[in-house]
Amino acid sequence: MTAPQIYVTFPGTAREALSFYADVFGGELSLHTYEDFGRIDGPPNAIAHGVLDGVVAVMGSDAAPGEPSVRIEGVRLSLLGTADAQVLHTWFDKLAAGGQIVDNLSPQPWGASDGQVIDRYGLHWLVGYEPEPE
Repeated sequence: MTAPQIYVTFPGTAREALSFYADVFGGELSLHTYEDFGRIDGPPNAIAHGVLDGVVAVMGSDAAPGEPSVRIEGVRLSLLGTADAQVLHTWFDKLAAGGQIVDNLSPQPWGASDGQVIDRYGLHWLVGYEPEPE
């Protein structure tokens, strides 16, 4: 790992959420259950550790009973300049499905294009790119 990565504790939806992110971003998804890790503090099929490894990396797990889960305020996950414009528009649209568009991904007065979306699992994404040189 060369940079900080997001690790999300989900309220019992880790398998579904990490599979969703794999569909959005591509990459290789590895899921390990509580049973795989010998944990007895939750359902055996709950996710104890999941990793999406690819262009966009996301890790997460299911919260054990009594453990807090996703509550992110004042944080945006930046995808600024991480791919070409077409790919970023595709990601934005997929993240928006079942979520909430905060600002459409569109040209801004300063010349770049950007937008914000909160996906169906509560993660707030900032997506954008600089215009192609002419």
